[in-house]
Amino acid sequence: MKASEAVIETLQEWNVNHVYGYPGDSVNNLIEELRHSKNDIYFIQVRHEEVAALAASAEAKFTNNVGVCVSIGGPGGAIHLLNGMYDAKADGAPMVVITGQISDYLLGTDNFQEVNLERLFDDVAVFHHRVTSGEQMAPLIKQAFREASNKKGVAVLTVPDNIFKESIKKTPLRSSVKPEYTLFPDKESIKQAVSLIQKAKKPVILAGKGGALKARTELAEFAEKIAAPVVVSLRGKGVLPDEHPLNLGNLGQIGTKPSYEAMHEADLLLLIGTSFPYREFLPESAPAIQLDINPNNIGKWYPVDVGLIGSAKEVLFRFNEQLSYKNDREFLRACQENMQNWWKHIEDIVTTKRDKLQGPDVLHTLNRYIEDDAILSVDVGNITAWTARFLRMKNQQFIISSWLATMAVVYQEQLQPN
Repeated sequence: MKASEAVIETLQEWNVNHVYGYPGDSVNNLIEELRHSKNDIYFIQVRHEEVAALAASAEAKFTNNVGVCVSIGGPGGAIHLLNGMYDAKADGAPMVVITGQISDYLLGTDNFQEVNLERLFDDVAVFHHRVTSGEQMAPLIKQAFREASNKKGVAVLTVPDNIFKESIKKTPLRSSVKPEYTLFPDKESIKQAVSLIQKAKKPVILAGKGGALKARTELAEFAEKIAAPVVVSLRGKGVLPDEHPLNLGNLGQIGTKPSYEAMHEADLLLLIGTSFPYREFLPESAPAIQLDINPNNIGKWYPVDVGLIGSAKEVLFRFNEQLSYKNDREFLRACQENMQNWWKHIEDIVTTKRDKLQGPDVLHTLNRYIEDDAILSVDVGNITAWTARFLRMKNQQFIISSWLATMAVVYQEQLQPN
C-alpha cells in the first residue's frame, strides 16, 4: 500500500467522513487518494485555506469529534491555516491538520517557497511532526488523532510531497482505539461542596458550554433545588433556554443587567464548565465551587474553595440526589423579577418606531423564523452583542470564535446532510 492510503485508513478508523482543504502540488497525491475514496470521505474544497481551518475548528466545537483539514505548505497554504488553528487552540477544539512540504531532499536548501513549518506551528500545536518516510505515516497519523482528541487541541503532520506516494508495509504499530472513562470527584470534595451550598442564601451559578450543555436537565433541577439563578457565559448561551425562569442571560459587556447585579449580591459562586476570565464581573470575595473536566482550569480565573473534577452531568446528578429543596427563595424571586423587567426593556428597544433598520431589529425578527433545532453560526463584533441580548434561543445550538474572537466563523451544512 501507499503512504497516502494509510492516511485514508486512519481517517476511516476515526469515523471522519469529510475533509476540508485546497489542492496543490505538495498534497495532490493525498487529494488523489481522497478522490478514490470519495464514497467514504467527502473532500470539501474551499476557496481559501483559512476557511478550511475555520471550518474544521467549527465542526470540532459542534460535534466534539476531530475536525480535519488539508493544505499545501508554504505561503500560499500552511501559513493561511493559522487563524483557524489558533481558534481551535483557544476554544479547545480537537483538530488534525495535514500540510504538504517541498520534497525532503530539498529541505534546508532555501528552496522556492520553503518555510520552516515546525517552527511556524510550534506555538499553536499540541503535537507536530514532519513525516520523514512512508513507514512513519501510519503511526504518526494515528498519534496525531490521539493527541488532538485527548488534549483537545491542534495536531499537525507536515508531509513532504514525495512521501505520500511511497510504498509501505501494512504493519500495525498503533491502534485507533479510544478508551472510555469517567472522572468523578472524591467524597470529601463533594461533602465540602454540599456544605457550602446548604449554607448559602444567595447562590449564583455561572454555566458555560463545557459539560453543562449536555447536562441541561440536571442543571435545571440543581438550580431549582438550591434556588440559584443561572448566568451563562457567551459559549454557554443555550445551556438553558433564554426565557427559562432560572436563566438571567449572559454576563459581561454583552450581558444583562440582572446577571451583573445577581453576581455582585452572590454569597456563593458555582462555576460549571466555564473559564469565564473577566474578574470585574464576578463577585468580589464570595466563596466558590468550580466543576470542570480539566484540572488546569480549577482556580484559574477565580479563587475557589472547592474544586470538583468530573462530568457536569454525573456530578450534578449526584448533587440532586443529596440536596433537598430549598425553601428560602427570596433571592431567586428577586432575580426573576429583575429579569422580567429586563425583557420588558429589551422589548421596548425593538418595538420603538424609527426610520432606520438596526441590528437588534433584525435579531428580534429572526426569533420568529429560526427553527428549533437550528445551528447558529455567529461572527464576532457588534453581531455578538446583538445575538447575546436579542436572540432568544430555545433548543438551537450556537457556534462562535469565543476565546480568540477571530472575525470569521464557518459552519458547513455537510455536517448534517439530511
